[in-house]
Amino acid sequence: MALDFQCNIAFRWKPNSNSNPNSNSSINNNHKNLLFPKTTLTKPSSKFTIFLTNQTSLISSFHHSPPHVNDNGTSQTTPLVENFNEHQSLRDLLGKLSNTNSCPLQILSDDGDWTKDQFWAVIRFLTHASRPHQILQVFDMWKNIEKSRINGYYYEKIIGVLGEEGMFEEAVLAFQEMKSHGFDPSLGTYNVIIHGFAKKGNFDDALFYLNGMKEANLAPETDTYDGLIEAYGRYKMYDEMAVCVKKMELDRCSPDHITYNLLIREFSRAGLLKRMERVCQTMLSKKMDFQSSTLVAMLEAYARFGIVEKMEKIYRRLLNSKTPLKDDLIRKLAGVYIENYMFSRLDDLGLHVSSRFGATDFVWCLRLLSHACLLSRKGMDSIVQEMEEAKVSWNATVVNIIMLAYLKMKDFTHLRALLSQLPSHRVEPDMVTVGILLDAITFGFDGTGVLETWRKMGHLDRIVEMETDPLVLTAFGKGIFLRKCEEVYCSLEPQAREKSTWTYHNLIDLVLKYNGRKILS
Repeated sequence: MALDFQCNIAFRWKPNSNSNPNSNSSINNNHKNLLFPKTTLTKPSSKFTIFLTNQTSLISSFHHSPPHVNDNGTSQTTPLVENFNEHQSLRDLLGKLSNTNSCPLQILSDDGDWTKDQFWAVIRFLTHASRPHQILQVFDMWKNIEKSRINGYYYEKIIGVLGEEGMFEEAVLAFQEMKSHGFDPSLGTYNVIIHGFAKKGNFDDALFYLNGMKEANLAPETDTYDGLIEAYGRYKMYDEMAVCVKKMELDRCSPDHITYNLLIREFSRAGLLKRMERVCQTMLSKKMDFQSSTLVAMLEAYARFGIVEKMEKIYRRLLNSKTPLKDDLIRKLAGVYIENYMFSRLDDLGLHVSSRFGATDFVWCLRLLSHACLLSRKGMDSIVQEMEEAKVSWNATVVNIIMLAYLKMKDFTHLRALLSQLPSHRVEPDMVTVGILLDAITFGFDGTGVLETWRKMGHLDRIVEMETDPLVLTAFGKGIFLRKCEEVYCSLEPQAREKSTWTYHNLIDLVLKYNGRKILS
């Protein structure tokens, strides 16, 4: 598999295997361990299996329910026992449907009819089995068996199910048929149709049914407009969102806190900070509450634009609300601090995360990185001591952060000492470690002995890996060797780039040959 370089290398990182699986750092499983990514197969959704298991468990419970015993010692038939036959037939029906290539229409034809419970069990089965296209067909056949079933209640429930399953064309057909029978759709049914068209971007149709709702003397509610606003945001139609709010007010449907929170989230994701802040001011003036998801969206927006003061203000509000923050968002905040040379904030950020989720590997990375960026030996030593007291194992991230600080200080004595301690800490060199050593050699460090030791231990014959947290490269940069790797790789012919495997020895030799030098034999 080819070395996964672009002209601007996108290194792939594998979190340390000793990371707490319940920690926030475990969210980063999408970062793979190799520069050459491997194919990962994911298991299919178990929704259908869970549905069948639940149905079987529910029905089987009727087999084990003991009869009720009267005070005189005689047994009395309980409602469960009385319904045993009905549930046995329901179990048999689900068994038929579970067969491969089963046809619910044929089963209904063979059975002659289904009870109401059996019918809805079949509808649930079809939704969980990803066969929603059969729902309307089954409903049409079942309701025609008994004409009393042709009523507004059943139509509304079916339209709701079809809407949830994204079968909007079928929902519209049922809606039109419902009206042809003289049944008046409810506000909720209109909302299903309006929101369905809006989600697909068919806003003309959505507005047509909105007008139809008004003609039927049904006043739109905030939920009606909220669905439209959300859809406008999905299609980046931000001016239309503002028009929709004005239309709400003209229809005497005042936006509520849900509407305003929705507007803020959509404006935040779009980076429309002025619009976002205007809505915030409106909410504050109306003394409305901000939802946690809204604050998170605002935090992401301020972090994206590097507006530190406002970012920290929202971050403090989220801390007070005890809202869990995703690992990626914490990384964005850390990146903003690094870009603004506010390295001490990384330690504070790590302590905040630790107080909420425990001292994960990512927490130690943040705290150690804070002192390393400040080139503080005392600070790094204090964090290392805390790690030892907590019995935290070292990993490539920890080692490379400290060595990068030593390299920047040109403290080759401590760098050599740390390199010699890698085996005792059970840390194998990764791509960043190799880069640090090669950069140190460029600056005059005698590292030929270390390279020879690594060669004898087989480290240089390993496939190139990136086990260092990407935040480390954000803070220190890729270094001379890693940047040269990009340059050399981009200069190779396509066939050479698609080399099946790349080892450290291959890579080092390639870069050094490119520079007209050779260290390893």
